[in-house]
Amino acid sequence: MLKIVIDTNVFVSAAITGKGKPAQILKAWREEKLEVIISPEILKEIGQVIFRPKIRKITFWTEKERYQFIEDLARICILTPGSLRLKQVVKHTQDHKFLVAAIEGKADYIVSGDRHLRDLGAYRGVKIVSVNEFLQILENKGRSK
Repeated sequence: MLKIVIDTNVFVSAAITGKGKPAQILKAWREEKLEVIISPEILKEIGQVIFRPKIRKITFWTEKERYQFIEDLARICILTPGSLRLKQVVKHTQDHKFLVAAIEGKADYIVSGDRHLRDLGAYRGVKIVSVNEFLQILENKGRSK
Protein backbone atom coordinates (compact mmCIF):
# COMPACT_ATOMS: atom_id res chain seq x y z
CA MET A 1 0.00 0.00 0.00
CA LEU A 2 1.26 3.48 -0.84
CA LYS A 3 2.33 5.67 2.06
CA ILE A 4 2.14 9.43 1.61
CA VAL A 5 2.65 12.71 3.40
CA ILE A 6 0.11 15.36 2.46
CA ASP A 7 1.14 19.02 2.58
CA THR A 8 -1.06 21.22 4.76
CA ASN A 9 -2.38 23.21 1.80
CA VAL A 10 -3.66 20.05 0.12
CA PHE A 11 -5.00 18.55 3.34
CA VAL A 12 -6.94 21.63 4.39
CA SER A 13 -8.31 22.26 0.91
CA ALA A 14 -9.57 18.70 0.72
CA ALA A 15 -11.04 18.72 4.19
CA ILE A 16 -12.87 22.04 4.07
CA THR A 17 -14.35 21.76 0.59
CA GLY A 18 -14.89 18.03 0.36
CA LYS A 19 -14.68 18.48 -3.40
CA GLY A 20 -12.09 18.59 -6.14
CA LYS A 21 -8.87 16.74 -6.69
CA PRO A 22 -7.42 17.16 -3.17
CA ALA A 23 -10.61 15.60 -1.78
CA GLN A 24 -10.10 12.61 -4.09
CA ILE A 25 -6.88 11.86 -2.21
CA LEU A 26 -8.68 11.85 1.14
CA LYS A 27 -11.38 9.65 -0.40
CA ALA A 28 -8.73 7.14 -1.51
CA TRP A 29 -7.34 7.21 2.02
CA ARG A 30 -10.78 6.57 3.54
CA GLU A 31 -11.18 3.67 1.07
CA GLU A 32 -7.86 2.30 2.42
CA LYS A 33 -6.06 2.61 -0.90
CA LEU A 34 -3.19 4.45 0.80
CA GLU A 35 -1.80 5.37 4.20
CA VAL A 36 -1.20 8.93 5.38
CA ILE A 37 1.81 9.86 7.48
CA ILE A 38 1.73 12.88 9.76
CA SER A 39 3.89 14.42 12.49
CA PRO A 40 3.06 16.56 15.52
CA GLU A 41 4.40 19.63 13.69
CA ILE A 42 2.16 18.99 10.66
CA LEU A 43 -0.84 18.44 12.95
CA LYS A 44 -0.08 21.72 14.69
CA GLU A 45 0.07 23.58 11.38
CA ILE A 46 -3.19 22.04 10.14
CA GLY A 47 -4.81 23.08 13.43
CA GLN A 48 -3.56 26.63 13.08
CA VAL A 49 -4.85 26.88 9.52
CA ILE A 50 -8.34 25.50 10.17
CA PHE A 51 -8.80 27.97 13.03
CA ARG A 52 -7.78 31.02 10.97
CA PRO A 53 -10.59 33.60 10.63
CA LYS A 54 -10.48 33.33 6.82
CA ILE A 55 -10.96 29.56 6.96
CA ARG A 56 -13.67 29.86 9.63
CA LYS A 57 -15.63 32.10 7.26
CA ILE A 58 -15.64 29.61 4.40
CA THR A 59 -16.50 26.52 6.45
CA PHE A 60 -19.45 25.65 8.58
CA TRP A 61 -17.51 23.55 11.06
CA THR A 62 -18.16 24.14 14.73
CA GLU A 63 -15.27 24.55 17.16
CA LYS A 64 -15.89 21.00 18.31
CA GLU A 65 -15.70 19.68 14.74
CA ARG A 66 -12.38 21.47 14.17
CA TYR A 67 -10.88 19.93 17.31
CA GLN A 68 -12.35 16.53 16.41
CA PHE A 69 -10.76 16.73 12.96
CA ILE A 70 -7.30 17.20 14.49
CA GLU A 71 -7.89 14.42 17.03
CA ASP A 72 -9.04 12.08 14.26
CA LEU A 73 -5.94 12.81 12.19
CA ALA A 74 -3.69 12.05 15.16
CA ARG A 75 -5.56 8.79 15.79
CA ILE A 76 -5.99 7.54 12.21
CA CYS A 77 -2.76 8.61 10.48
CA ILE A 78 0.65 7.04 10.94
CA LEU A 79 2.16 9.43 13.47
CA THR A 80 5.91 9.99 13.29
CA PRO A 81 7.90 11.77 16.01
CA GLY A 82 9.10 14.57 13.73
CA SER A 83 12.43 14.64 15.54
CA LEU A 84 14.83 14.02 12.63
CA ARG A 85 17.02 17.06 11.92
CA LEU A 86 17.86 17.92 8.32
CA LYS A 87 20.28 20.37 6.83
CA GLN A 88 18.73 23.23 4.85
CA VAL A 89 17.21 21.45 1.85
CA VAL A 90 14.37 23.69 0.72
CA LYS A 91 14.09 27.45 0.48
CA HIS A 92 11.38 27.62 3.14
CA THR A 93 12.44 25.82 6.31
CA GLN A 94 8.78 25.40 7.31
CA ASP A 95 8.61 22.77 4.54
CA HIS A 96 11.17 20.56 6.29
CA LYS A 97 8.47 19.01 8.47
CA PHE A 98 7.05 17.24 5.41
CA LEU A 99 10.44 15.83 4.46
CA VAL A 100 11.06 14.72 8.04
CA ALA A 101 7.68 12.96 8.32
CA ALA A 102 8.22 11.28 4.95
CA ILE A 103 11.65 9.95 5.90
CA GLU A 104 10.61 8.86 9.39
CA GLY A 105 7.44 7.19 8.09
CA LYS A 106 9.13 5.64 5.05
CA ALA A 107 6.73 7.37 2.68
CA ASP A 108 6.59 6.74 -1.03
CA TYR A 109 5.38 10.27 -1.86
CA ILE A 110 4.87 13.77 -0.56
CA VAL A 111 1.83 15.37 -2.19
CA SER A 112 2.14 19.14 -2.24
CA GLY A 113 0.84 22.27 -3.90
CA ASP A 114 4.04 24.08 -2.88
CA ARG A 115 6.32 24.76 -5.84
CA HIS A 116 9.41 25.12 -3.61
CA LEU A 117 8.92 21.64 -2.26
CA ARG A 118 7.96 20.05 -5.58
CA ASP A 119 11.02 21.57 -7.27
CA LEU A 120 13.12 19.08 -5.30
CA GLY A 121 11.48 16.28 -7.29
CA ALA A 122 12.56 13.73 -4.70
CA TYR A 123 14.45 13.58 -1.45
CA ARG A 124 16.11 10.47 -0.03
CA GLY A 125 14.00 8.27 -2.26
CA VAL A 126 10.68 10.00 -1.51
CA LYS A 127 9.09 11.44 -4.64
CA ILE A 128 7.49 14.89 -4.29
CA VAL A 129 4.50 15.33 -6.58
CA SER A 130 1.49 17.55 -7.21
CA VAL A 131 -2.09 16.48 -6.52
CA ASN A 132 -2.65 15.80 -10.23
CA GLU A 133 0.51 13.72 -10.51
CA PHE A 134 -0.39 11.67 -7.46
CA LEU A 135 -3.93 11.01 -8.67
CA GLN A 136 -2.45 9.73 -11.94
CA ILE A 137 -0.06 7.46 -10.00
CA LEU A 138 -2.97 6.16 -7.94
CA GLU A 139 -5.06 5.56 -11.05
CA ASN A 140 -2.21 3.69 -12.76
CA LYS A 141 -1.67 1.58 -9.64
CA GLY A 142 -5.37 0.67 -9.65
CA ARG A 143 -5.18 -0.40 -13.29
CA SER A 144 -2.15 -2.62 -12.74
CA LYS A 145 -3.97 -4.82 -10.21
